[in-house]
Amino acid sequence: MAHKALAFKEEGNVYFQNGDFQAAENCYTQAYVPTLFQLYQDAANASNSILKDPSNPKLFTNRAMTRIKLEAWDACMNDSINAIELDSKSLKAYYYLAQAQLALKRPNEAFCSAMTAYNRCVETHDKSIPNVSALVLGAKKQKWLAKERERNRNRSSLLRELEDSLLKNKEAELQELRHRKLDSVEEKEERADIERAHELKVEELHSTFALADPKNMPKREVPDYLIDSITFSVMHDPVTTKTGNSYDRSTLIEHFRRSLTDPLTREPLQMHDLRPNLALKQACLEFLDENGWAVDW
Repeated sequence: MAHKALAFKEEGNVYFQNGDFQAAENCYTQAYVPTLFQLYQDAANASNSILKDPSNPKLFTNRAMTRIKLEAWDACMNDSINAIELDSKSLKAYYYLAQAQLALKRPNEAFCSAMTAYNRCVETHDKSIPNVSALVLGAKKQKWLAKERERNRNRSSLLRELEDSLLKNKEAELQELRHRKLDSVEEKEERADIERAHELKVEELHSTFALADPKNMPKREVPDYLIDSITFSVMHDPVTTKTGNSYDRSTLIEHFRRSLTDPLTREPLQMHDLRPNLALKQACLEFLDENGWAVDW
């Protein structure tokens, strides 16, 4: 069975590289043999049944990656969790899980998953650390936005009423879209347009209320000492070099792929020379917790 699973996996890889994500998903699904318990579970959800090799977590991460492309977020989350159950150290599984959780508006869960993936990157010096680091910051921003919106809603009953009205309008549009019975591509595009338009309206609504209440508008400045001198972004995992310079760890790991030197002084520098800057890290975390907008600064 394993050789058949491998054949389906390789065929799925070809489809994925060619951009045919639906065909790739079908191939990865064919590559899995369910246990009796999984057969029972899959009877209720045939789309999650795979047909040839149940013990290979890579089949689940491959399909999770494909489902990210298809924006099938619930299915992607299920595949990622299955992969983690088979391999608790799977960096890709946590990375894909965080993306799905973020898309499903679960920023707290997404942040935990993204941090697990980030820590795995640090342990293994994985080259994907810039992308994972960006995901960590994205989740942190979404956590702040959710907290900020709830704070604003609690401060103004009118804002809460208007935001609820916008949400009802969005749900009505999505309901109407489902009744139109479009093909999957058209429905996906129109659903994305509706979601995007709703987010813009909510942002505009909050901006309007903020302008009308200047006492509650924060002064948007980032202290220089929190900024990485290479990427000019706020650091979330600062480390100090032997020359006393501080950078975000992900910045240096990426830099070391090109040159084993300090980016500013050009003196020789390697991973074992780095030391966590715990005080600065705490300052960065506290600042981002209160100023989620700074992720995009």
